[in-house]
Amino acid sequence: MAPQKSAQPAPAKPAPDSTRRSEKSRRAIYDAALSLVVEVGYPKTTIEGIAARAGVGKQTIYRWWSSKADVLMEAFLDLGEQSLREAGPEPYDFPDTGDVAADVKGVLRATVDQLRDPRFEAPSRALAAEGVVNEQLGRELVAKLMQPSLDLYMQRLRAAQDAGQVRPDVDPRIALEFFISPLAQRWLQHTGPISYEYTDTLVDYALHGLAPR
Repeated sequence: MAPQKSAQPAPAKPAPDSTRRSEKSRRAIYDAALSLVVEVGYPKTTIEGIAARAGVGKQTIYRWWSSKADVLMEAFLDLGEQSLREAGPEPYDFPDTGDVAADVKGVLRATVDQLRDPRFEAPSRALAAEGVVNEQLGRELVAKLMQPSLDLYMQRLRAAQDAGQVRPDVDPRIALEFFISPLAQRWLQHTGPISYEYTDTLVDYALHGLAPR
């Protein structure tokens, strides 16, 4: 009697990649949160709605975030990081060519591009509008989304002070509002078009003043 061949064990199935699965879920949650806040507004956006749109259980969301505000903030930050990656491999920093006017104009032009990008415009407008009436959300928007950029403006203005291009008695935190606050108001309230020409003019007015020279 011929010897029987021993049964070969079936090849083991590769273990599922939990990292890849988690990243896929996280990405779906980001997309769901951003789309919902545009479609129904911030007040009506819920963790349950985000979970249903993303195709995950709400316990998955609560495992990573404590509130819908945290989800939306992170989703929006991720959107900004995607934009930076598309722009190039170098980490973003405020340019310092030695010409403060040219540097600020360049950054504001990039801001105009972002504000007019459909991926950013609708969700950022929805969050900004809600932040006006929701003080807690407004403070979180400033701390998590705006403050890093504001810090870069202040660093650049301090460098301009050191170079003698800006008066030493100027408060950089107040000065940067000459550049960004009019742009933000015009964009949010639709009081006029936003363009490179507009932001260039803001810089010229802020640095040179309105009085005759």
